[in-house]
Amino acid sequence: MTETSTDAAWFRGAESGDLATARDAIEHGSAAEPADWPMQAVEAGFADDEDDYYRLLHAATVNAAREAVRERERADDQQLRHGVRAMDDAERTANELAERAVEWAGTLFDEVSGGVEGAREIADRTPETTAEHRAVSLSRRVRELDDEAADLRAFIERTAPAVAPNLCEMAGPVLTARLVSLAGGLEPLAKMPSGTVQVLGAEDALFAHLAGRAPSPKHGVIFTHEYVHGTRPEDRGSAARAFAGKLAIAARIDHYSGDYRPEIHEELADRIATIRERGER
Repeated sequence: MTETSTDAAWFRGAESGDLATARDAIEHGSAAEPADWPMQAVEAGFADDEDDYYRLLHAATVNAAREAVRERERADDQQLRHGVRAMDDAERTANELAERAVEWAGTLFDEVSGGVEGAREIADRTPETTAEHRAVSLSRRVRELDDEAADLRAFIERTAPAVAPNLCEMAGPVLTARLVSLAGGLEPLAKMPSGTVQVLGAEDALFAHLAGRAPSPKHGVIFTHEYVHGTRPEDRGSAARAFAGKLAIAARIDHYSGDYRPEIHEELADRIATIRERGER
């Protein structure tokens, strides 16, 4: 329905196959009172008969629901960006504070372990002096940040499969989130050529190469995936290209259709296996 007049309907001004116009009318239209919409649709030439009207209405409403869901899922790619950046910030800050807390606590307590785990142990101590209170309090901040980083990772692991099922299956949820973040979103990632996907995260090295100060980088953040770092150095370039090529395809599928395609994962696994067999001959 669109206008507020009693003879208006959701199909007013739309062609039978114009689902975009029908969606807008369904979502935003209104009428002053109910009417015999099937009859009006037939009289207006929009539908052949009542059955045809309900068939068209069903198609329009299903399309409207599908597009609304797709828009919400695409919006979630921005939540992935924020989530992975926040996780990285929390981990980095926790490590920096842990170093300070452990160093401080080492002057106050016996048998102090290092790193975040050491800070977590210090956080469980019962302080007695003012200095101990401060060192323990700082260690508790480390523990909170470490816990927050773990919660953010869990959020990413829950969100990524819904946003990008093929990317998540191929790269894992955290690397998927990093790729989406570095690209600026799922849509920009889907529009990138595989060569750009391959070096995402290696921008400094790429700029140095363009300035003539360094060789061309073979990979960026995708190096963290076992397909790349788990391949012998001589073949990592080939593995990175193969991996980036399938990642680019997966991003396009996730953005434009959202369907899970098992065949692309099987093809990638076969390709990586072939590359690795070179070193066994």
